[in-house]
Amino acid sequence: MALSPAERALRARLAAHTRWSRTSNSTESTAAARAAFDRRFEDEVDPRRELPEPERVRRAEAARRAHFARLTLKSVTARRKAREAQEAVSRTEAALQAGFEIDGGAA
Repeated sequence: MALSPAERALRARLAAHTRWSRTSNSTESTAAARAAFDRRFEDEVDPRRELPEPERVRRAEAARRAHFARLTLKSVTARRKAREAQEAVSRTEAALQAGFEIDGGAA
């Protein structure tokens, strides 16, 4: 029988917690992933490795900062939209409640 998305997520979470409970050096365990993440930005700014190393590193760091600034902007925008949606719901509920009070219980 196929697992539901929720069951798959729980199973993955269980596996992750189990793995990290058995890891003595988390920095060492994530070194390859961090190096690949950093390499991504170097590949973005200098895919053929034509720039001098210091310039490539400087540009990669700028690309990394731009990446995180972009994520921050998305987060701020999403939170604002969620807040505005909640405020709209609250206004609608208040208007409906006021309608019930004015009309003696009829909307």
